Amino acid sequence: MDLWISMTLAAAFCQNLRSAFQKQLKDRLSTWGSTATRFVYAAPLAIAVLLALTLGRGAPLPNLSGQFFAFALVGAVAQVLATGLLIHLFSRANFAAATAFTKTEPIQAALVGILLLGDALTLPALLAILTSIVGIILISLPKGKDGKWRPDGALWIGLLSGACFAVSSVSLRGASLSLGDANVVLSTSTTLAFVTVVQSALLLVWLRLREPGQTARLFGAWRHAGWVGLIGFLGSMAWVAAFTLKDAASVKAVGQVEILFTLVASRLMFRERVSLLEVAGILLLASGVVAIVMLSR
Repeated sequence: MDLWISMTLAAAFCQNLRSAFQKQLKDRLSTWGSTATRFVYAAPLAIAVLLALTLGRGAPLPNLSGQFFAFALVGAVAQVLATGLLIHLFSRANFAAATAFTKTEPIQAALVGILLLGDALTLPALLAILTSIVGIILISLPKGKDGKWRPDGALWIGLLSGACFAVSSVSLRGASLSLGDANVVLSTSTTLAFVTVVQSALLLVWLRLREPGQTARLFGAWRHAGWVGLIGFLGSMAWVAAFTLKDAASVKAVGQVEILFTLVASRLMFRERVSLLEVAGILLLASGVVAIVMLSR
């Protein structure tokens, strides 16, 4: 198995497990407090790995260009927004459905290309988009009182979260690749160390100014939140490494395996009842996304 595939599978598993822990923390922390656990507890780990590589093993720090800082800052902010929206979504949909909504980014990109750029719409692409749309409709039930399907707020929040995750993935890949000839581990560690420090600083300032008391609760929940940070850090390392080794389209296609992980977690960890319609919708959505990704290569 190619290394990038292994990294993608590991990243998808860690991301799903991290989200599950953050959903559990939602009962003790606010949306942004739960969001902060991913970054505040991961930042020291990222810094420690980078110091071990540069000071412990004598690896030179890569040249940090303006391009690196631009990509990294955009990726950092987009990832914070995407994570916050996902955690907020957990209170409006079950774990599997909430996660599935965020996987719509390739479909969104295809639709934007068709509407704004006049991209050609082939029959396979049309079928893939229609398959995903049917999946979204099935997931986003219930229906209105008159029996007609009406997209609720959860759908729009999920779509926006997926778009932010897309911006984050592309930006972090750009930041890592801008480091030039640095090896994968060093470029990944450098990117994550900078990004998580920025994210932690932004969230801690936000909590201090807008949600007094949340900072104390954040650090008071260290036994649980620490696992979020560790698992999130491992997942982020795997994602950035995969994006550095392989094009984003291929990584995203393999990464759809997270949908299966969420179905298992929804049932076993949260005892949520996932209806047959939701399962069918999730699988249709995932199939359409994979098809769009593969057709775009």
